[in-house]
Amino acid sequence: MKANKRNRIIYAVAVVIVILLGLGSRYYSNIMPKWIGDYAGDTLWALMVFLGIGFLFKTWSTSRIGIIALLFSFLIEISQLYHSPWIDQIRRTTLGSLVLGHGFLWTDLICYIIGIIIGIFIDKLIINRAQKIR
Repeated sequence: MKANKRNRIIYAVAVVIVILLGLGSRYYSNIMPKWIGDYAGDTLWALMVFLGIGFLFKTWSTSRIGIIALLFSFLIEISQLYHSPWIDQIRRTTLGSLVLGHGFLWTDLICYIIGIIIGIFIDKLIINRAQKIR
């Protein structure tokens, strides 16, 4: 299989856009339809993880990035079942809350799958477009 070469600038911009959309989905959740307010943030979080891994490992295959992103996302969610003063203290910070979350939800796992599937489509679209330009 031919290695993909991702443009890190495009992926960095995509990560920033997804982060802004994710923060916006949390901040403005009260004016959105309930299902978007409830699930957009987690879906975008997983998409950001996918794009971030694509940024860091620009020659990895899309499927490899998807699997690693899914494993990472699921491990973070499963870690929310563990509560100890030290990790709960981290979760009380803004960054800790955004990265680690607070409580395990089965629906978050579904959101992560959807976010990573969106990432795979975006990745394929960007790579295919870049290869056509060359």
